[in-house]
Amino acid sequence: MKEIDWSNLSFGYMKTDYNVRIYYRNNAWGELEVSSEETIPLHIAATSLHYGQEAFEGLKAFRGKDGKVRIFRLEENAARLQSTCRGIMMPELSTERFREAALRVVELNKHFVPPYESGASLYLRPLLIGTGAQVGVKPADEYLFLIFVTPVGPYFKGGFAATPYVITRKYDRAAPLGTGTYKVGGNYAASLRASHEAHVGGYSAEFYLDAKEKKYIDECGAANFFGIKDNTYITPLSTSILPSITNKSLMQLAEDLGMKVERRPIAEAELSTFEEAGACGTAAVISPIERIDDPENGHSYVIAKDGKPGATCLKLYNKLRAIQYGDEPDTHGWVTILE
Repeated sequence: MKEIDWSNLSFGYMKTDYNVRIYYRNNAWGELEVSSEETIPLHIAATSLHYGQEAFEGLKAFRGKDGKVRIFRLEENAARLQSTCRGIMMPELSTERFREAALRVVELNKHFVPPYESGASLYLRPLLIGTGAQVGVKPADEYLFLIFVTPVGPYFKGGFAATPYVITRKYDRAAPLGTGTYKVGGNYAASLRASHEAHVGGYSAEFYLDAKEKKYIDECGAANFFGIKDNTYITPLSTSILPSITNKSLMQLAEDLGMKVERRPIAEAELSTFEEAGACGTAAVISPIERIDDPENGHSYVIAKDGKPGATCLKLYNKLRAIQYGDEPDTHGWVTILE
């Protein structure tokens, strides 16, 4: 392979050597297959194209100072994919088969895992789609699960910085009892317009309120929200929020640091009381929030008064990254080490 400039990686797609695939046919998952193709053959009436039978995940592999490669929270991603499968009526892939595929694809592309000093990582994208042909609205009888990988750079090119967000009332990401709790492509398609308008306005991302009453915090773009005050980590409880594995990890770390953790509805007005706040997800771990503007009522909730990330956000960010890279002990069993 050609030499890669590890210090200048974007968060985008780069061709690697192999991906892995498992087909579901005749009511059973088949054997794992290795492919070097970047495309997939797909029937024009496949349910993934017409009725949204599509689910995906995102996780990362890291090379530590000791040279070992670690995959972060593999089992949690498998469990969330299984939940999505139940939600949109696709056959579940077992955690064992998910693990088999993830370990194999990282091993096959091990030389694409960036070096420790780069701060970059190998991104894994599991994908499960309905490939069986249906014209009527019903589940497919055939499916494809695959994982491809790509090396990605650190999310914060300019360093760990606090940035502005904007509340959108024009759009809803997901309905209260819809597919918001599942990681399906349709949720992201529904957010594209709001995301574009936020970026055009100079914001990092759009900020959603609940779709029913427009009173409570839901999500920050494609990430979960959390706020810090009175030594408490507070994150929204809602029937339309995707359960972030990063958020789940940060809640545990907050408890480890002696903080209280609350999952509950958060009214918009409470934004003014937070000492720190952030958006969290696989890509950034934590994206600190400087302020949240609400153009409709002309209000701006300034959270980072000095324009810098807070001490708690930085502590949580560094703690999680240290576990991912193997710099601190993995006391919760989150990391899978490649042998």
